[in-house]
Amino acid sequence: MDNIFLQISALMAITVSIAFVVKFLRQPLLIAYIVAGIVSGPLFLNFLHGDTELFHAFSEFGVVLLLFLVGLSLNFDHIKKIGKSATIVGTSQFAFTAIVGYLLLTLLGLQMISALYIAIAITFSSTIIIVKLLAEKKDTQTVYGRHVIGVMVVQDLIAIAVMLVITSLQGGGDLVATFTTVTVKLLALGAFVSLLARYALPRILDKVAESGEFLFIFTIAWCFGIASLLLWLGFSLEIGAIIAGLSLGSSPYQPEISSRIKPLRDFFIMVFFIILGSEMVVGELSTIILPGAVLALFILLGNTFILYIVLRWLGFTRRNSFLAGLTASQVSEFGFIVLFTGVSAGHITGTELPLFTVVALITIFLSSYAITYNEQLYRFMIPFFNIFGKDKHQQREETLEPYTVWIFGYHRIGWRICETLKNKNIRFAVVDFDPKAISKLKHKGIPAYFGDAADVEFLESLPLEKAKMIISTLPEVDDQVTMVKHVRNKTNKTMIITNLYQLMYLDDLYNAGSNYVMMSHLLVGAWISDILRDAPWTKTQFNKLKKEQKDQLKLRMTSTGHL
Repeated sequence: MDNIFLQISALMAITVSIAFVVKFLRQPLLIAYIVAGIVSGPLFLNFLHGDTELFHAFSEFGVVLLLFLVGLSLNFDHIKKIGKSATIVGTSQFAFTAIVGYLLLTLLGLQMISALYIAIAITFSSTIIIVKLLAEKKDTQTVYGRHVIGVMVVQDLIAIAVMLVITSLQGGGDLVATFTTVTVKLLALGAFVSLLARYALPRILDKVAESGEFLFIFTIAWCFGIASLLLWLGFSLEIGAIIAGLSLGSSPYQPEISSRIKPLRDFFIMVFFIILGSEMVVGELSTIILPGAVLALFILLGNTFILYIVLRWLGFTRRNSFLAGLTASQVSEFGFIVLFTGVSAGHITGTELPLFTVVALITIFLSSYAITYNEQLYRFMIPFFNIFGKDKHQQREETLEPYTVWIFGYHRIGWRICETLKNKNIRFAVVDFDPKAISKLKHKGIPAYFGDAADVEFLESLPLEKAKMIISTLPEVDDQVTMVKHVRNKTNKTMIITNLYQLMYLDDLYNAGSNYVMMSHLLVGAWISDILRDAPWTKTQFNKLKKEQKDQLKLRMTSTGHL
């Protein structure tokens, strides 16, 4: 099969078929991608052989977009909130896994440089899988969930340093000179990112974000442009992608950028893992199954053990320590990137990738079930823990207080609603797609989120189902229907008020789950009818109404900055 279109079509068909089985088994789709590559490769169908350069280019795009999102999601404020514990746990886990993993790999017969690369690759846990499964379990704001995510941030920072070391060693040289070079590069990159984030990007993004389509195009251009620039300056393409993400990470538009880029990333990263799976051959498989199983067992037990020990030493409860250890007991997609970079640098031959692939398949498969059923596993372990006596540590779960009211759309109608809620001391937040509105709201100290009501992934990040009321002043019917259906899939308790200008769509909003639909012409008609019925028909009366109208417009001007 030499036609590239037919190859891609066949790959999609195989991947989707395997994905059905994987989802039935409640596994991440990452497994489906790798298995699809194995099935498409020389082990089985062997049709993935034409236009290999194009497929590898696709996979490289996936790597760049993956690392761009890693940089984009690095949350330094999160590290500050959980203090030194995440740093201690993250660095301890990295050191333990790397050292013990290296010794284990050398005992299994691997060469020193291969053992070193794989030992480093297995130190990273999968941020994508962990965050996804924690979100599904609603555990991202639990004690163990917040600290595991913090450990992931520390791992990402370590990974950036590792990538810098690998690329610095590419041309040879002594270790001292390499670390000096890495330090200088880190300082230079830090200054570069700070300057971009503080001076260049805010003004550009305020203009760009006025259009969702323009924001998407700009983000793609920025990602590949910065990555190419740093490649030209002597850095690796991977480091360039991370820096491009870091420069946008502090932007108020970060959630919207992330949600728009993820589908594109998912397509290219799918190709990346399919290519990895397709490169496995029969001879390699027979020699890597045993060491792969041993290494996977070490990850599953070793990561759980080291996180449990360190967290207990820091004063965490047995439950939180055990759940955190289970959550981090898999290898990461970033490990593939480390090995991929090592191959590009000429340090390793690439035969390490099949071994790591086996480890990834086993650990991701088993840890996904462990995370899903972590409470049941903990209860099973309670008799063992009780041997050591009563748990002396106690921790209270910290939950974020939900907003009582969410308002979608600030201008025209929303600003007045905000003023009323503020005067009544009701806790509320605003969602808007206008950068100027977001900036004004934050300047006034009102919680504001830049995002699109039609973006389900963005809506998923907001605790809308915990609100007492949601008020939408948006003009678009389809966007409101999407938002209402999303909330109704989670709860029927939240009161939802929507907005409509055309009568023909009234049933669509009520059928979606709206409790009440505002229609401006009906409300205005009712208002003027009340005036005509209850107020005198005099110039004095209408002058009074005119003055009230102008006072309201002045209030709106001070609230929004313009009429």
